[in-house]
Amino acid sequence: MAKIKSGDLVQVISGSEKGKQGKVLKVFPATNRVLVEGVKVVTKHTKANPNTGEGGGIQKVEAAIHVSNVAIVDPETKKPSRVGYREETVERDGRNRTVRVRVSKSSGKDL
Repeated sequence: MAKIKSGDLVQVISGSEKGKQGKVLKVFPATNRVLVEGVKVVTKHTKANPNTGEGGGIQKVEAAIHVSNVAIVDPETKKPSRVGYREETVERDGRNRTVRVRVSKSSGKDL
């Protein structure tokens, strides 16, 4: 179970973009990287493609950053926090199942 998932609000805790907050757009578990909205915006030069009709040019796109450089934002305090887990028993289809729930370490609230 990944500690940071797509759609989470995270804050950059290290690097040149330190202090910026944004929503996680995509997670790349194979390389331990995340794509965060508005963080590490780079300039990308694209070539024109006659097959799709797209013209070339210069675009601003987000680049992936390492997952260790971001921390999830606590929904209560709006500050970065570590992630813990709590196990709950939930009844599904007439059977009891154990489910892991992500919890903020600083406030104890569910994420």
